[in-house]
Formats: sequence, C-alpha cells, structure tokens
Amino acid sequence: MQSHSYMAVVCEEGIRLELSEYFSFMVPGAKFMPAYKRRQWDGKIRLFNALTCEMNTGLYAKLCKFAADRHYHVKMSPSKYGIPSQKNVVDHQKLVKQIASFDAPFELRDYQYEAVTHAIEKKRSILLSPTGSGKSFIIYNLMRWYLEKEWEKKILIVVPTTSLVEQLHKDFSDYGFDAEEEAHKIYSGKDKVTDKRVVITTWQSVYKLGADWFGQFGCVFGDEVHLFKAKSLTTLMDKCTEADYRIGTTGTLDGSQVNKLVLEGLFGPSKRVTFTRDLQEDGTLANLNIDVLLLQYSDEIKNKVKDMTYQEEVDFIVTHKPRNTLIRNLSLTQTGNTLVLFQFVEKHGEPLFKMIKEKNENTYYVHGQTAVTDREAIRSLVEGSENAIIVASLGTFSTGINIRNLHNIIFASPSKSQVRVLQSIGRGLRQADNKQDTHLVDIADNLQVGSKGNFTLKHSAARMKIYDKEKFNYKIHEVVL
Repeated sequence: MQSHSYMAVVCEEGIRLELSEYFSFMVPGAKFMPAYKRRQWDGKIRLFNALTCEMNTGLYAKLCKFAADRHYHVKMSPSKYGIPSQKNVVDHQKLVKQIASFDAPFELRDYQYEAVTHAIEKKRSILLSPTGSGKSFIIYNLMRWYLEKEWEKKILIVVPTTSLVEQLHKDFSDYGFDAEEEAHKIYSGKDKVTDKRVVITTWQSVYKLGADWFGQFGCVFGDEVHLFKAKSLTTLMDKCTEADYRIGTTGTLDGSQVNKLVLEGLFGPSKRVTFTRDLQEDGTLANLNIDVLLLQYSDEIKNKVKDMTYQEEVDFIVTHKPRNTLIRNLSLTQTGNTLVLFQFVEKHGEPLFKMIKEKNENTYYVHGQTAVTDREAIRSLVEGSENAIIVASLGTFSTGINIRNLHNIIFASPSKSQVRVLQSIGRGLRQADNKQDTHLVDIADNLQVGSKGNFTLKHSAARMKIYDKEKFNYKIHEVVL
C-alpha cells in the first residue's frame, strides 16, 4: 500500500487494461450530460487508474476476486501501512467490559454490537442500517473505543449537513460524552484548527483543505454517505492517507453499482446491519401503514397535460389548487404530529404552508435556508406537541433530523429516489412513549391518456416497487379530484 487511501497494482500491460475495463462503469444518465454530448467524456467512472496503476484500498477484496476468477496470482508487498486485508482480533470479553465502562444510558442492541465488532475487526466498512436503528450510537461506541486505543491520531466525523453536525454533537452528549470539551464542530466558517481529539464537520467545510490537515486523523467516519457528492468525497478521503480506520454509515444505497463501488473503494465492503422489517417486528420501530391516493383527473385536464415535458407536468401538479387543497385537508385531519414533504420551495412549499397555517397555528415551515438553530427549535417543539404539522422540503427533512414523536408523513411531491423514499419514511418510524403506528399518505397522479403513462405516475409505480421490496403493506385508493 502507498498509503491508507491507495494501493499500487504492479502487473503486465494486458492485465492493466483488463483491470481498467473491469473497474469501469457507466454513470446513470451520462448521455444527458454536457461533457458526454460534446464527446469529451465516454460516460464512465474508472476506479482503476491505468496510467498510475493505482486504486482505492477499499477495493482490495474485489481485486482479489478479479484475480481468482482469471487464475491470476496476487502477492501483497508489505509497507508501513500494512495490507488492506489486515484484521483486528476482537477479544469479546474485554470489549464488552470496555463498552460497559462508557456508562451510556442504554446498552447496545445485538445488531449494534455486531456492527461495532465488525467495524473494529475489519477496520474498513460501510454499515448499512435503516433510519431509527441507532447509527449514531454505533458511531459513538466505535469513537469511544478508538479514543481509548489510539492517543496519537484524532477522529474525523464527516456528515452532509450542518443539522447533522449539531445532531451528532447532541447525541454524544446524551450518551454521556463531554462533547463540549472533547468534540469540535466545523461548519459555516467555524475555526478548522483545534486541539480536541474529535472533529465533527460537514464535508463542504473541509474537503478543499490540504493533506497536512487531514494527516492528523487516524480514524474517519462518513455518516449518511449516500448524500455526499462523489467527487468531493473522493477528494476528501484520498487526503486521509493516515486513516487506518474508515467507517461509512447509511440507511440505504441508491442501487447504482457505480455509487456502491465508489463508496466501497473509499471505505471498504458494505455490511447489512439490520432491516426495517426486523426492527418493526421486535418493537424497536413503529409499524407502517401506507395509503396510496391515486388522484384521478378529468379528461380535459389529461389532454391538456399529455404533451407536457416532465418539468411542465410537475409544475402543473404542484400548482393545481384542488390537489393542494386535498393535501391541506389531509394534514389537518391526521391524528398526531404530521410531516408534509415537498420538493419545490417557492412553487409548492410556501403556498402549502400558508394554506395549512391558516387552519392550524401549530404549523412550522422548514427548507434549505432555515437556520440550524430554528430547525432544532422546531424539532423540540414538535416532540412536545400532539397535533403539530411540519411542512418541509425533501432535501432538508428526509435525512438527518430525528423526531421521536412523529406519526404521519405525507408525500406531497412526486419522487422515485429509493434513498429519499426510505429516508423519509424513516423520519416517522422512531418509537416514542406514546407511539402509535406510522401512517404514510403517498399522493400519486394519474394523468394517463390511453396506454401512455405520465411521468409522475411512473414515479409512483417506482415507489410502490420500493414498498414491495421492503415488504411494506400498502393500499391503493382512487380519489377523483
């Protein structure tokens, strides 16, 4: 290994070309990108550099499989960085005592302990664990273990949003850690130099810093790694040359082979920790009931919409007054606290918020420009309420905001992203003392003329495929607008 980030592969030219092809993948939607259209790029991501013969160390296992399938022999030359397959031997008796000494307010669940031991043993891994499974508690225990093991190198925890910086910092305090004294927060121009051994930061705040700054860290966590921009994350992780421990966490990957392999190259092979269905069955997460409201439009409206582009169709849907009135009435008639998720701030979010606020004063509005302190205040208010409504943008509240007293979710905007759908659902599955089943209302729009399905109807079909895959129960109800 040249560093903890990269390994050099020495091989014949023919094998080098094989590796370049084997570790190259077409980017979804590449043909629509300007560089591809201008023929400046072939639309592929290459994880093996045929010129430098370098690749990310997280792909070592896949390199070995490549060689085994072709009967090629692999020989690792040791360096001061060791070898990628080097593992820790976990003394479970000692580890259990050590974790108990952290004096957290609750114990690790079985699957959480398994995740912790896996990460310690492998040193490099992506832990796949759904929203509500306690990823922050897994990170916390790994952090405490590393702090007692290693005194020379610091810990870097990288997250996608400022809200998550504050959330993790608060979580660590709740678990019994003196976060104010021991953990430094970086976002929005905060000082990047600190003597504290734990740094929690957004990737946007640090990825342009020099390699010297990253050299102080021996352990790096990437939380909610599916939300990182691939190029920026690669730039950041490549600079963490001294970080032997690399742990990524996420609820789900997007299903793209490219995204999965890029992340595994940076962190290591992925491991499924647990499933939403398992957590529901043991009572850790609330049960989920889904009602899909399939809106039926008049022939006049269908004919008006049928030749629209995707964006034109979406613009029509989110500004359609009868549809927004239905969403308002749905939010007002739910029992418990309700989260209404939208995509477009000015066109949809603001009008919806005003319509609902007129009927319910206990209504709050959250979008990308809402200050972190205001988001935290809203979260606290909702957790102490019984019939509050949050009208929030998908990008803001689908990830990273934990509300333990949320009962209903309304999908007000069309989306087909597996990550966004599952992360959004996860907002409502956390158990509270008075927790009822979580109710999801999925708004679908049937504007189909003849056999030609409209864009947003296809999106709703994609969401139902996700429900089927996750074994969620759902019912479809036709509603005439």
